[in-house]
This record gives sequence, structure tokens and C-alpha cells, in this order.
Amino acid sequence: MSMQWGIRKKLIIFLMLVTVLPFGSSIAITYYQTTTSLNERFVSTNHDLIVKGEEELTVYLEDVAQMSSVLYRYTPFMNVMRDGLSDNLNNKQEEVRRALAYLFNTRPEIEQMHLYIDIGKDSYTNYHSRISGRGKYESILSHPYYSKLTRYDGFSLIEPPHEMYSYNNISVIPNSEKKNVLSFHNILRDVPSDKMLGFLSIDINLSKISAIAGRLFTKNMEDLYIMDENGAIIYSSNETMIGKENKEKWFEFVKKEPVSSKSTEWKDQQFNGVIVYDKFSAPYKNWYIVKRIPYRVLYQSARETALINIVIGIVTLVFVFIATMFVSFKITAPIKVLIDNMKKVEQGIFEADFDSLGNDEMGMLGRHFKLMIAKINDLIEREYKLAIENKESQLRVLRSQINPHFLYNALQSIGTLALKSKAAPVYSLLTSLSKIMRYSMDMKEDIVPVHSEVMHVKAYLLLQKQRFDEQFEFDLTISKEVQEIHIPKMILQPIVENSFKHGFDQQIDNASIQIDGQLQEDGMVCITVRDNGIGVNGQQLEKIRQELLNGALREGEQRETIGLKNIYDRLQIYYNNQAHMSIHSIEGCGFTVTVQFPKAIQKEVEHS
Repeated sequence: MSMQWGIRKKLIIFLMLVTVLPFGSSIAITYYQTTTSLNERFVSTNHDLIVKGEEELTVYLEDVAQMSSVLYRYTPFMNVMRDGLSDNLNNKQEEVRRALAYLFNTRPEIEQMHLYIDIGKDSYTNYHSRISGRGKYESILSHPYYSKLTRYDGFSLIEPPHEMYSYNNISVIPNSEKKNVLSFHNILRDVPSDKMLGFLSIDINLSKISAIAGRLFTKNMEDLYIMDENGAIIYSSNETMIGKENKEKWFEFVKKEPVSSKSTEWKDQQFNGVIVYDKFSAPYKNWYIVKRIPYRVLYQSARETALINIVIGIVTLVFVFIATMFVSFKITAPIKVLIDNMKKVEQGIFEADFDSLGNDEMGMLGRHFKLMIAKINDLIEREYKLAIENKESQLRVLRSQINPHFLYNALQSIGTLALKSKAAPVYSLLTSLSKIMRYSMDMKEDIVPVHSEVMHVKAYLLLQKQRFDEQFEFDLTISKEVQEIHIPKMILQPIVENSFKHGFDQQIDNASIQIDGQLQEDGMVCITVRDNGIGVNGQQLEKIRQELLNGALREGEQRETIGLKNIYDRLQIYYNNQAHMSIHSIEGCGFTVTVQFPKAIQKEVEHS
């Protein structure tokens, strides 16, 4: 496969490079030049656009802010502001209503007006042409903007967009009507003196501002923001942001840029494109108007041009690719046939399924390959198969020497005789021995349930218990969820046997073995075999661990852990190297072996 694709890759890559590099370079250069030109033109055009929009917004905001100046030319109203309503209440109240009605009808976007007369601390509102009754507003300076106006040199302050509220609680505003408004709070002074006469607040909806701003950007493609000096969003193309404070990093960056700068490029998780901005002139000199243009919009026309070029290039590449593949397949087809036949040989099928690969060098290689296969088949027929037959004959002879059924029947007869002779312990021992031999000699199954393995170990331990009587005890604790899990056969008994061969050192005195099995939270099965034998010292323990991991031995050295090593190797084969074996011991305090393996066997062993 590597030769086949090596030749094809060389041909394909070479021809593709000859085609792709010049064409791709041309597309890349064209795209770069187009995007650079578009960027400069878009920035210039959009900056001019938002400057005009900023000028139009400034005029509009200034017109609304100057509405209160009309009242200065209305003498009867100004007399009411100077003298209050205490005398001639009806006439003066009518003047107030007339002034509020006049101002309210000058602009359709006005939602509410509030007038406060300092002499007498009287308060009126005009909500949707409904003028309220007279109300007292004793805590007027608790309103933050009225408080600021008393210390402000100018005449007007703008409160950023907010939900409309009732001034002095004298307007009845349904919850469904509490829309976002922009409030202009004005102080009325006794010009030319600085004496405060009262306040006038005008709440306007954002329809006019939205109309002006809507002409400055393309909806669903670009973003527009208008922020005051504190970062409060007066208008945003994203309506949910109106009235909130802009704490975005890009706005902090814009505020730090020099006044002469017009734009900046920005990229974060939310936006990737160009930001064009301008700072308002007086009287809103600290306000900002910002337009964000994503690259996908900015470079749309450039991408369309590049896409057309790419489509043309792809069509060309398809023809080049087809031609290249035709040539490469023509050249490499004999190699593919030869590789396929080699794979069959790797799988044990010694046959060639081709007659000839041609008359060139590849044809000669094919002929030699067929001769090689014929020679291998001859060798297998004469040597390998003959040797296998000889081994199988020897195995059949060995098996015929010991008939398991005869052995089981003989043990059963001896057991029956023991019962007749009232020797129940002898019968019990024979039964345990029969179970052990039947389990060990059963070659049909290599994978068994945990409870079968445990019963085999229990039979072995019962024989040892009979042998050593009160000097030996054992305990088997296997959880129910582990009982039916299948594991490789003969995993536990060799570990238990090691305890008698090495742990107790033939000196059985209050010896005990404890076997625990449980299913861990991570899905691994954990089985622990623990004895209270003589154990091993630290140096021996480290040596055993090293032998388990790599099995390395020095010349002339005997392995002390061949049983454990075999178990460990079998577990790695069956569980695809996901099994673990750990050993722990303190000299004189016993020996512990813990095996952990997945709940399901990872690799099935094929039975011959």
C-alpha cells in the first residue's frame, strides 16, 4: 500500500502543485488587494456616514433640549413660575395646563412631561395629553437629575434610556405602557438671574432617534451604538442593550484611541471585523457613535469574486486530477495486484490470483512471486503439516492414557465406599478433589463466571483446611454483582497456591487467607487475595514487581513469580492491556495480591 500510494502521491502532488500554486497565488493576491481596497473605501464611506448621522442626532437632541426655552417667551406662564399658584389658582393653573398642552403637541414622540414650580412646591404631569391634577413635591431634590441641575451651570441634562416612571406618583401609567424613554430634565431660572423657578422634564420615545440611526447601518448585517459620556447606551441596533452600560472591551479601546483616529480592527468571540467611530461635537462632546462592520459583510463582494475564481480552479483541478489518477492507476495497477496477493499470503492463503503482470520489470517480479509461493506451499506441505500431524498424534496418545471419565468414576466409587464405611470426611475430600480435577481438565471453556472460579478455589481451600485443621482458616467475600461476570479460567487458584508455597513456608500456625471481590464505581472488577504469611522484604517486593512488569532476568537467576507473571500476562491478553495487578507486602505481616480488570473481556481467544 505504501509503494502504491507513494508513486501515486508523487504524480498527484507534482501535477497538483504545478496547477494549484500559480492559480492559488493569483487568487490569494487578488483577494488581498480587493479586501485592502474595500477596507479603506468602506472605512472612509462609513465614517462620513456616521459623521452626518451624528450631526443630525445632535440637532435633534438640541431641539428637544431647547423646548423649554419657548416657555421663557410666554410671559403669563413665567409669572406663574415666579409667583406660584397661591393666589388666583384657577387662572394660573389654566396657564400651566395651556403651556404643558402646547409643548406636548409640538412633537409626536413626547410620551410624558413633568413641571415643578418651586414657589409652593407644586407638580404637574402631562401623560398622553392627560394633564394631572395639582400635586405637592416636597422631596424634589431626591430626584438625582433635579439635584444635579441645582449644581449645574447649564440648563439641561439627559437621562439615558430607561423605563418610563411616574413623576411624583401623579401620572397613572399602565405596566403595558412603560416603554423605554429618553428624558430631558431642564431647570427653569429667572433669567437673567440664576434664581431657580422650577424644573421641566420631557420624556420622549426613541422612534425619532431610531429613524435617524436606522439610516446609518444595514439591519441584521451591521451594528450601531450611541453612548453617552458614562457609557450608557442611548441607542443600539440590538434593542435589548438600550439603556444598559457598555462595558465591552472594544468600547474601552475606542475611548482610549486618539480623536484623529477613525477606525480600528477588532476580533473576539462575539465580533470579528472593523469598528468605525466618531466622537460627538458640543454640546454632547463626550458622546460616541460607533458602527461595527463584520468582515463577512465588508468582504462579501471580494469573497464572491474569489469564489468564482475558486470554482473555475476546482473545475480545472478536477480535470487535472482525473488525468493524474488515470496515469497513476495505469502505472500502479500491477503493484496493487502484487500487494493484494502479498496480503493474502500474510493471511495464510498461499495462492496467486493473476496470470501475468506484463512483460516488463513488474511482470518479472510477478513471475518470481508466483514461484516463491509455490516453493512455500511445497515446504509447508512437506514440513509444517507433517510436524503438526506428528504433534497431534502424540497428543492423542497422551489423552488416551488417562480417561477423565474413568478417573471421575473411580473417585465416585471410592467416595461411595467411604460413605458406606461411615467415613464422611473422606467422601468430602474426594468430592473436593473431584471438583478440582474436573474443573482443571475441562478444556472446552477458557472463559468462566466468577462463581465457577470461586467454587474451584473453595474446593482447593477445603482440601487444605482438612489437611491443616484448626491451624488454617479462609474467608470468601464476593459481591453479587461480580458473581456472574466472566473471567479467564484459573486466575485465582495459582495466587492462592502461592500463599501455601511461599507465604506460610510450610509452617502452618494460625494461617488465614481472605479473598474479596467487588465491582468498583469506575466499572472495574477488583479481586484481592490476602494472606498472613511471612511476606517479603522491600528489596524482594521491588524485584517481584519488576519481574511482573518486564519479566527481565539476569543469567542464571530463577524467577520466583512465574505463577503471578503468567496470570498477569494472560490478563493483559484477554483485557487488551487494560488489566492491572498490584502486590503489597511487609516482611512478617503477610502478602496481598490485587487484580483489577474491566467488567467485559476485551479480546476473545480463538479455540482451535
